Amino acid sequence: MNFFTSLTEAINSRQSLMVTGLDPNPEMLRTWANSNGISNRSTLSQARSWCKSVIDATESHVCAFKPSLGFYQAMGSAGLELLQEIRELIPADLPLIIDIKHGDLNTSTAIASYLFKTLMADAVTINPLSGHDIAAPFLVYPGKGVVLNCHSSNPAARPIQHHPNDDDPLYLKVIEEAQAWGTPEQLLLEIGTGDPAILSRVREAAPERFVMLRSIWGEGTNLQDLLNAGLNPTGDGLLLPLPQSLLHERDIDDSVVALKAEVNEARQIAQDTAQSAVLSSHHEAEHCRIWPQSKSPASTGPDRALRDLVIDLFDIRCLLFGRFQQASGQIFNYYIDLRQIISDPALFQRVLACYAKLLNDLSFDRIAGIPYGSLPTATGLSLQLHKPLVYPRKEVKAHGTRRMIEGEFTAGERIAVVDDILITGGSVLEGVGKLTTSELEVKDVVVFLDHGGRHDTRAKDRLAEAGIALHAVLTLDEIADILLAADRITTEQAQDLIADAV
Repeated sequence: MNFFTSLTEAINSRQSLMVTGLDPNPEMLRTWANSNGISNRSTLSQARSWCKSVIDATESHVCAFKPSLGFYQAMGSAGLELLQEIRELIPADLPLIIDIKHGDLNTSTAIASYLFKTLMADAVTINPLSGHDIAAPFLVYPGKGVVLNCHSSNPAARPIQHHPNDDDPLYLKVIEEAQAWGTPEQLLLEIGTGDPAILSRVREAAPERFVMLRSIWGEGTNLQDLLNAGLNPTGDGLLLPLPQSLLHERDIDDSVVALKAEVNEARQIAQDTAQSAVLSSHHEAEHCRIWPQSKSPASTGPDRALRDLVIDLFDIRCLLFGRFQQASGQIFNYYIDLRQIISDPALFQRVLACYAKLLNDLSFDRIAGIPYGSLPTATGLSLQLHKPLVYPRKEVKAHGTRRMIEGEFTAGERIAVVDDILITGGSVLEGVGKLTTSELEVKDVVVFLDHGGRHDTRAKDRLAEAGIALHAVLTLDEIADILLAADRITTEQAQDLIADAV
């Protein structure tokens, strides 16, 4: 099992966003040894006893363990042997993240080999300031994770990290650049801060990334505000450290259980608040459509991440203007081709995240893609959401198994159908017909673009007549608004898009 799958499954099975840091700090270790009557033992023996007690007390309540390599290196070869013991003590279904903040290009290959092949770690923290080359030796290991240390809570780091000013700080530039190095499953972010405003900016800059927090338990920390700022739309995407002071208490178990309950209560409040905001925005959208009065990127409509995605899709020529004949025979003033995104893994992941945001609110057993354009998307979503994939064949062969539906399934299961663009609804309904003929239930269709949107609901109505709800990431008028506000298209081209939607 790869790191990201192991992490997300641990979050679900333990119902926890918390990570245990296994850091045998000598000063804290002495205090713990004194309170447990083992102060006469060697530092190594104390560290071994402490690590075992912490693992035993927290393994049922956390989603990962994160030892800092430096503490074990300081104990010499015996300390590294202890780290090997820890690998054996940690349950197999919980990932091991080695906190090293590695930043030296010359030793990266050797360090990666030791951590991933000898120690069998699942992920490592690195310092990204050397650029993509620092991450590459770690990313070549399939299924392993890399956590980029992008922001420190140390006050002395602020003049560097927030240079040249707080409006355009270096740490956000690092985050924006680093997202092209690996997929969200490979590459996570580490942020040291107890400031919800900083975390909110990180989440806005990297909506699909998991963020591992550190140094959040200082005086005045507002847990609710941090979760509101950092959780992703599915209610996770944020990892919280257990307080180190808690791990040196005598009754670790009770303290961890209490903190877990506090975090989960705050997490539920954050999810409820976010859901209410989404419902409110949907309600407002049904009553009023506002055409941008200025070309400000802060105008109402889709969030910044979605606006940036539309602009990036336009810049790689996924949207072309001219006269194009569609599969239905209609002539449009534009052509949208999403097939190019499969050659850009980072962009593809961003598109998948948009679909996943809609699918996470639905109830279904399997995902189905409509051949052939949406099959890569359906496959990616199947892997990301851990839902089995099936698909209706475009044509049934006269040889082989002669199957109408590819993939394993059980009659009566509910299927969420995924497609790229809905124009007339014909191809979707054809695929749905094959699924229902095979005794599968289809209640939802999720598309990236609803061609008609609010101006032309004929395709949506066709689906509704068949008892199917349509869920779309974007409509043509939203794309027109975004590209016009970003100065990518003219007013005439925006009007062409809206005209074709009618």
